[in-house]
Amino acid sequence: MNAIDPSASRAAAPAASRDALQAAIETLEEDIVFGRLHPRQRLTEDELMARFGLKRHVVRQVLAELEQLGVVERRRNVGAVVRAYTAREVSELYALREVLEVHAAGLIALPVPPARLAALIAVQREHDEAVADGDAPRVFRSNQRFHREFFALMDNAVLAQAIEEYARRTHPIRFGTLTSPAWRERSRQEHWAMIQALREGNRQALAAVCREHLLPSRDAYLAAEAARLG
Repeated sequence: MNAIDPSASRAAAPAASRDALQAAIETLEEDIVFGRLHPRQRLTEDELMARFGLKRHVVRQVLAELEQLGVVERRRNVGAVVRAYTAREVSELYALREVLEVHAAGLIALPVPPARLAALIAVQREHDEAVADGDAPRVFRSNQRFHREFFALMDNAVLAQAIEEYARRTHPIRFGTLTSPAWRERSRQEHWAMIQALREGNRQALAAVCREHLLPSRDAYLAAEAARLG
């Protein structure tokens, strides 16, 4: 059987179907990020059809795209489940993210042009408002926009795409921090530290905060796994 290409299927679907498909993907992505769906939890086609009012073939496209994003895996004789990682896989994944993201920070031309820095600050102000309001879904989406805008500063689309892909793969890992107001505030402050390093042209500080920014979600997941297995 040939693998489903989610992007091709989506492009061929009517606009209304594409909208319903994308809405289901984003909702399930948020459910995973915020721990409403847990690692190893099964996702059945019948339940998703009832929840979203979608036909079976559309639900299969949803699952195929979530699998491509790395947040769902399909197991033989089980079906689709939320992706779970071993402690070693988490450590390896975050080590790779550190290599990619710290290297990317080193590629940003300093000083950053004022207009591009202003665009990044505008996105961060949206993130500030979401954190202040305690609006977790807005925090999540504005955080994604901040990192997309930040890594766009290096003008390397291939590396930026790789960074975004591996960040998405950590969605099942990040629920321990994204649901915590204290960790959301820490993330917000680290974003401003990145902006300050860009303003000052301080590449060493920029690399350091990019590295530190990755640690809370990794460490929280590893602690939760240790407690589960302990």
